[in-house]
Amino acid sequence: MSYDTRYSSKTRSRILLEKGDITLLDCDAIVNAANKTLLGGGGVDGAIHRAAGPELLAECRTLNGCETGEAKITGGYKLKADHVIHTVGPVYSGRPEDEMLLSNCYWNSLDLAKKHNIHSIAFPGISTGVYGYPQEKAAPIALAATNKWLSANSDYFIDVILCSYSQEAYDLYMSLVQLT
Repeated sequence: MSYDTRYSSKTRSRILLEKGDITLLDCDAIVNAANKTLLGGGGVDGAIHRAAGPELLAECRTLNGCETGEAKITGGYKLKADHVIHTVGPVYSGRPEDEMLLSNCYWNSLDLAKKHNIHSIAFPGISTGVYGYPQEKAAPIALAATNKWLSANSDYFIDVILCSYSQEAYDLYMSLVQLT
């Protein structure tokens, strides 16, 4: 696996860009862009559930769902990642609260990672699939939220991998990080 490390924050931690299938990443945790039930769905949510196996669904059934912007953690089961952090992004409406809820997904996932001593975490593009959040609006929010969290937690080392399935999404992240 090769990460593009052209972008790193001003703390000991790093933001890394990866293009590919998040279910194949070998890191401490991957983030699932889940629905409120946490019981699987389409897109990356379905892919993570399929790759992790039925044990993931069984554990998710015990969590009583998750609210938008919040995060919960499970084991990774058959994934290379030891953990899955499930977060529920907003369904895009164009209202100002969408940005806050999306930012909370990144912040709360990173808080949960720190609480569980996770030092590498991979995020998909939360809410950019069936939830309709435009990638060109979601990517800057993901970067800003991650950078703010890293600055606020500069005593904690973590590699944050922003994993893009499509070349278009990867290129967007690359263009954004080159501006900083």
